[in-house]
Amino acid sequence: MKPAAVIIGRNEGDRFLACLGSLGDQFSHVVYVDSGSTDGSIAAAKAAQVEVVHLDTTVSFTAARARNAGMAQLAAKAGPPDFIQFIDGDCTVQPGWIDAAMAFMIANPAAAMVCGRRRERFPEASVYNRLIDQEWDTPCGLTQSCGGDTLGRVAALEQVDGFNPTLIAGEEPELCLRLRRGRWEIWRIDAEMTLHDAALTQFAQWWQRARRAGYTYAEGAAMHGAPPELHNVRALVSALAWGLGLPIFLLTSAILISPWALAGLLVWPLQVLRLQRRGLSGAQALFLTLGKFPEVQGALTYGWRRLLRRRAKLIEYK
Repeated sequence: MKPAAVIIGRNEGDRFLACLGSLGDQFSHVVYVDSGSTDGSIAAAKAAQVEVVHLDTTVSFTAARARNAGMAQLAAKAGPPDFIQFIDGDCTVQPGWIDAAMAFMIANPAAAMVCGRRRERFPEASVYNRLIDQEWDTPCGLTQSCGGDTLGRVAALEQVDGFNPTLIAGEEPELCLRLRRGRWEIWRIDAEMTLHDAALTQFAQWWQRARRAGYTYAEGAAMHGAPPELHNVRALVSALAWGLGLPIFLLTSAILISPWALAGLLVWPLQVLRLQRRGLSGAQALFLTLGKFPEVQGALTYGWRRLLRRRAKLIEYK
């Protein structure tokens, strides 16, 4: 039994060519969902005999919407697949992954999604790439959520109506939350899955990615923040406390009480040291602490847009 594949992307260039080159004959059918590329990605997909789906450009693009479109295209075929491998267009599938993932899914009928080791292709290219590579180094076993590259069971995905197409990011954890509510399981296994090319080389890119994370925390907490899930609540509270509450408190104290209150600014360097003592590298500790500021910006952006009832817009970093 072979799974089908859904690839999503926009203007990924050589990264997409590498993605196509990694597919081989592992899939029964491959659908590429394009979100308005102008770089030749569509022609490349057709040359590789991959079916192309064009998203309606009058509706905001989201990864969730693209994945749903790919699933719908496969569901409409005679003999639709039981399993779909989702692949981001800037990733390549590692040899042996599909065999390992399919074997796991067949042996574990309660598993809705299974993912493996996603690694950064060029971690040495920048500190930001290296941080992303470390971010994905998470424990194997039964887990709460997966990322964009994952093998999904179609029956489970259909039961929860797929991804939420309105989310600009964080759609995978939100989907996994709904799957777990339906008593499905999410697993990460110790197998090489994909290589990702973040191409993150500038501080501004890192800032935008962290800002998007903050937006996701706020939106996720607004949707599922009530008990028992408390979805994204801890991350949101941490961002608001370190990136907004503490600066306001120290500034107010310095103005109204004593300039010596500004000595409290040392709390951020001390937090970096505390995180290092917990086993994080110096770069991880520094950027995890610094990241609270763009995360707050993203959370406030979500709150402002919701207050004004404005449509969500993508926050892109490349």
